Amino acid sequence: MANRRIMIAVASAWLAGCSFAPAYHVPSTPIPTAYKEAGGWQIAQPSDRIERDGWWKVYRDPELDRLEPLVATANPDVQAAIARHDEAMAYERQAESGLYPTLGADAEVSRNGQSERRPLRFGAGQPSSYDANIAELVFDYDLDLWGKVRNAVAASKAQSEAAANDLASLRLSLQANLAQAYWRLRGLDEEAQVLAATVDTYQRALELTMNRRGGGIASDLDVSRAQTQLAGAKAQVEDVKARRALEEHAIAALTGTAPSTFSLVQDIALPYIPSVPAGMPGTLLERRPDVAAAERRVAAANAQIGVARAAYFPDISLGIAGGFESDKFSPWFAAPEEMWSLGPTLAQTLFDGGLRRARTAGAKAQLAETSANYRSAVIKAIQQVEDNLALEHHLGDEATREDEALGAAMRTLDLSMSQYRDDVIDYLDVVTAQTTELQIKLVTVSLQTQRLLATVGLIEALGGGWDPTKGAMTERAGSL
Repeated sequence: MANRRIMIAVASAWLAGCSFAPAYHVPSTPIPTAYKEAGGWQIAQPSDRIERDGWWKVYRDPELDRLEPLVATANPDVQAAIARHDEAMAYERQAESGLYPTLGADAEVSRNGQSERRPLRFGAGQPSSYDANIAELVFDYDLDLWGKVRNAVAASKAQSEAAANDLASLRLSLQANLAQAYWRLRGLDEEAQVLAATVDTYQRALELTMNRRGGGIASDLDVSRAQTQLAGAKAQVEDVKARRALEEHAIAALTGTAPSTFSLVQDIALPYIPSVPAGMPGTLLERRPDVAAAERRVAAANAQIGVARAAYFPDISLGIAGGFESDKFSPWFAAPEEMWSLGPTLAQTLFDGGLRRARTAGAKAQLAETSANYRSAVIKAIQQVEDNLALEHHLGDEATREDEALGAAMRTLDLSMSQYRDDVIDYLDVVTAQTTELQIKLVTVSLQTQRLLATVGLIEALGGGWDPTKGAMTERAGSL
């Protein structure tokens, strides 16, 4: 007898832990040991604990520090993502409720009539109609011998975790969009300053040519060329104003503000261009919320296979019911009116036309799809880091060369104006020097903006900020 009890206990414990979901493994994805584009110019610094909130503070811009928190609190897209996360959490709690027994109460008061010809009617004097008053408590518990409920809970939990990562990914993406729009706007402010100074210079050059024409030294052609340069510069000023307005509207929308009520004053302060430590490629699996969300969906799909497979086996539940039944209101809740029932219930589908087989095949296909999506997310994450590392590296080198070119162009223009005053060259040479200098100035400003955008893109590609206690962080000032 003792051995039989031990065997029953062991079998019950085994059945309680039975699950038909495959053993879960994160899909294997080749991860490089280092970033190719980091080269020898950047030292990889691991940062296993990433502080995503406040990453924009590395730019040391008070206005950006003021705007960024509004994304999390006022942006309607973030609020919608929060609602989706709350919905996923509610589904998780709904699935978890299946792990617990249900307790219900029933009450019935009815007047019943039976046929005079009812088979097996007891006693000729039995009444044709009678009252039935029933009150009972019902306890029901699904034993979940095959892990159907537990796998459904695991799938719902993984989906809610994926929703949380989706929320973090969306928040990070919108914060990065805001930072990039902000730096484009500040770049346009610098372009506007360059063009304003250029317009003043061209205006003085026009006055010089008109005075020289009045003295019979310059021709109408020189004046016409100077007027063309001035008008072109003024047109560029208007183009910059239009592009700045669009960036300002984008910033307003990202911060949940109506563009009609939002404005940013012009600011030409020299921005900091931070040097972002990229760390190691393997850390992306922990740092990127979109990669984490993709992995959680693989786990959910894996658990759903267990749910589908469990449908091949009978559902077994334990039910207990007890209460009182009487044909009179009084006495109702008293002996001998009590009633009860106790026993297991088994439900098994014998034929379903291939429904369970199709659901299992669908669950396996879903696992294959989510696994491929995960591997794709990892590869894209590495690509985005490599792209922005390349931009950060090569744009920095390009900016150095453009600074050298700008210095040469400014000297060329000074020489051209001096020689024009001395009648050594005609005004066409001056126009050429002016055009070259303006183009290089605008390219220099554009490069500074692109470098800032690359750092934002790199931070986003890495999954947010980084823990400054894990590695040194340096800043270098951008310059025109």
